[in-house]
Amino acid sequence: MDHYRIVAHRFVMQRMLASVLWPAITMVVLAVCAAGAGAANLPVPGADREIVVGGDRDYPPYEFIDQNGQPTGFNVELTRAIAEVMGMKVEFRLSGWSEMRSALQSGRVDVLEGMSFSEERAREVDFSLPHAMVNHAVFARRDSPPINSFAELAGKSVAVHRAGIMHDLLVREGFKGRLELTPTPADALRLLAAGRTDYAIVAIVPGMYIIRELKLTNLFPAVRNVATHRYGYAVKKGNAELLSRFNEGLAILRKTGQYDLIYNKWLGVLEPEHVDWRSIAKYGAVVVVPLVLLLGGFALWSRTLHRQVALRTADLTREVSERKHAEEELRRNQQQLVQADKLAALGVLVSGVAHEINNPTGLILLDVPILKRAHNDTERILEEHYAGHGDFTLGGLPYSEMREEIPRILDEMQDGAKRIKRIVNDLKDFARRDDLGDKETIDLNTVVRTALRLVEPTVRKATNRLQVDYAEDIPPVRGNNQRIEQVVINLVLNACQALPDSERGIFIATSCNRATTSAILTVRDEGVGITAENLSRLTDPFFTTKRESGGTGLGLSVSDGIIKEHGGRLFFDSTPGSGTTVTLALPVITEEET
Repeated sequence: MDHYRIVAHRFVMQRMLASVLWPAITMVVLAVCAAGAGAANLPVPGADREIVVGGDRDYPPYEFIDQNGQPTGFNVELTRAIAEVMGMKVEFRLSGWSEMRSALQSGRVDVLEGMSFSEERAREVDFSLPHAMVNHAVFARRDSPPINSFAELAGKSVAVHRAGIMHDLLVREGFKGRLELTPTPADALRLLAAGRTDYAIVAIVPGMYIIRELKLTNLFPAVRNVATHRYGYAVKKGNAELLSRFNEGLAILRKTGQYDLIYNKWLGVLEPEHVDWRSIAKYGAVVVVPLVLLLGGFALWSRTLHRQVALRTADLTREVSERKHAEEELRRNQQQLVQADKLAALGVLVSGVAHEINNPTGLILLDVPILKRAHNDTERILEEHYAGHGDFTLGGLPYSEMREEIPRILDEMQDGAKRIKRIVNDLKDFARRDDLGDKETIDLNTVVRTALRLVEPTVRKATNRLQVDYAEDIPPVRGNNQRIEQVVINLVLNACQALPDSERGIFIATSCNRATTSAILTVRDEGVGITAENLSRLTDPFFTTKRESGGTGLGLSVSDGIIKEHGGRLFFDSTPGSGTTVTLALPVITEEET
């Protein structure tokens, strides 16, 4: 279930920060972390003391107390693995769920290792990236009246885990029935099995696990997937440092494959019920003997039966295909949701770091002109002293050398500070949230220049031959500046990744097609090219030829969607071994629209 990949935007920013701003960022991040911890007044456990991890004592197989009185389950084993890879010490405290929620708010525990997400809960705690998806089901007795939907529970008595996510959901939606609140999911199923309630709502995996362990053979899931929730770690509001440690540890486990091992161990398909071979033999004999006696008569029906089997097989094949398609859509939506969460978190980080970098940069831009004026004022005195007394030492070097170097050094300092400020402003613009998606009048040349500044370190490493031609008098287009910029960055990065060595070039050009009233951007590389069978699939979600190097197959799919939203088109032309050309066409603003 490795659903998470680091997208191209984050890769660009990390490489650029590492090559240009690493020393400044190191100091700023340390200062921000210290200031953030002090402002929030939330102690962050570290190597000096253990992190207290809370959980439910009876929520198998996620977390529970085993027969030896020790905490175990998927959440517990995952937390231990994160603690080991992050170098943290943890102490587990498993008790009643409502008690654990209170313990988090009072500070008796630092983190809850398993909590379902909801908007209401998000106002009380901060959630990590999800480490599982929890599906809930309506359980019934085998002699209960059949139901087919959640709405049919109205007027019935329903057992539900107290303070659990389904308790919150039913109360919020004004459930029209009687709720039987229980301390644990197992108690809810026991009430149902004993006939003391009509139905029970329990998460499907814990429910099936409890039914198997307690041998509640008269229960079964009547309605599956009545609600699905993200499930992950939760910390007290504002404890961002501790939350980031668990997010980072979880990402490492996914990359190394250790997460999959833990997941399959605890949350894999439950074992099937025991097969009673004697019953099978008995019923088989009842069926086989009459079939043997009537074999002659059934021979006349064989052709009809074969035809019916073929029709039924076709129906089943279609159903299986539709189900696989639905599962793929669900997985795609989950990956896009996680990716959106990552981008949102990245935007917050960039904004904070950019603010802190701009402060010292602003001081440099203010102080360097003063130094230049001071040098101009003292230059005459230094020259007179040099003419009268000969060469002397200034700053550890002969003045005859420093007289030429000082103006150059001051100019380089001022130019470097301006460059830092421009890059930081570009980063802030690129990472700014686009909640409303408002469109404005934008200049294609300006968007391309900004995008190239952001990917300059990557381009410089990939090729020694970059050629950019900007056409003049290109009419403006209407769109969202950040989203078009995202597409340009993705196209340039793809071109960089296609080059086998730095001697091959990248050629970028803008133009205007008056016949189609379109602004055109062309990105051509001299890379390895794309085969004809893959060319038509470039914009398919999750299709990538770079899977082994970390490609997700979402970049061109997302870019194509963005351009189509703006009324434009992406065109691809490639020859294997000679390179690829990508053409982006956007409609310009006509005189009637102005």
